[in-house]
Amino acid sequence: MQNPFMARAIELALQNVRNGGGPFAAVIVKSGSVIAEGTNLVTSLKDPTAHAEVVAIRHACMALGSFQLDGCDVYTTCEPCPMCLGAIYWARPAQVYFAAKKADAAAAGFDDAFIYEQIARLPEERKIPFRELMREESLACFQAWKDNPDHIGY
Repeated sequence: MQNPFMARAIELALQNVRNGGGPFAAVIVKSGSVIAEGTNLVTSLKDPTAHAEVVAIRHACMALGSFQLDGCDVYTTCEPCPMCLGAIYWARPAQVYFAAKKADAAAAGFDDAFIYEQIARLPEERKIPFRELMREESLACFQAWKDNPDHIGY
C-alpha cells in the first residue's frame, strides 16, 4: 500500500545515501501535514545520536513548541533502534509506521541486536561496565526537582 508520508521518508533516505549519509529517514506528521523531517546525520555531524528519528523529533518539537508529539504520527524507513525507540516513547506520538525491519538493517550492516542484549544485562555485566557512584548525593537533584512548585512534569 502506497503512503505519501512513507514515500517521502524513503525518498529522503535515498537522497541521504547519495549525499554520503546513512540509509535512514523519518517524517513526522500532524493533522495530515508534514511538520518535520530528519535523515541520519551521524557521520556528517559526528554525532552518534543524530539518527533520523531523533533528528526529526528534535525538529518537530521545535516546530510545535513542545517536548511531546501529541497527535503526531512518525513515519520511519526502518524499525527504530533502541535509542530511537526510547526517544519515540519519551516524545509520545500517537503512532509509528516503519518500512524495513531491524533484520533488514542488520543484513545491511546496521545490527543493533547487541544493544538489546546489553540492556538485559545487569549494569556491571555489560560490555561497557556501568558503575554506580555517589547515588545518595545525587538524590538531592531529584528532591530539588520535586520541591520546585514550577517544575514541568513529563
